[in-house]
Amino acid sequence: MTQSQDNPDNAGQSGKGRPTPKRRDAEAKRPRRSLAPAVNKADRKSLKAQQRKKREELRGAYMRGEERALPTRDKGPARKFARNYVDSRYSVAEFFMPLLMVVLLLSIIPSDGIKVLATLFMYTVIMVSFVDGFLMGRKIKAQVAAKFPEEKLKGLAVYAWLRSTQIRRLRSPSPLVKRGEKFN
Repeated sequence: MTQSQDNPDNAGQSGKGRPTPKRRDAEAKRPRRSLAPAVNKADRKSLKAQQRKKREELRGAYMRGEERALPTRDKGPARKFARNYVDSRYSVAEFFMPLLMVVLLLSIIPSDGIKVLATLFMYTVIMVSFVDGFLMGRKIKAQVAAKFPEEKLKGLAVYAWLRSTQIRRLRSPSPLVKRGEKFN
């Protein structure tokens, strides 16, 4: 209980002097502004079509590697160089996922020997992938430091390694150089 209810001396005192308004009355009193402008069905349809077209254009620009459409993590000459470097070569990590599928299929076979060999093969691929990624990252960092001395190198090796782990057709932005092709 509150102090006014406990103490008989405070019984005669009143609060604000009027009853609390009902919620619907208070909400009705408040001015309401529409969050969105009134749009008819045809306008909404054309607006959605324009937005869809703009998104498709932006996605196309992103997949082509246009600087204006790239997210912050992909922008800059150092990142472009790293993407082109990764795309111009084969890497073990690129075949990591398909090889894991093979290992998964081999692990279904009831033979313990095949399961052990499949597991060893998987660990070998993982280790070779890490070593390849480490060496590739060092090489990219050295080349970027020589070619773009003002660019930051932080995260560049991991960026390149993560790109190398993706299957070439699924990389985004799309590869701009062919395998074995020289680039600048």
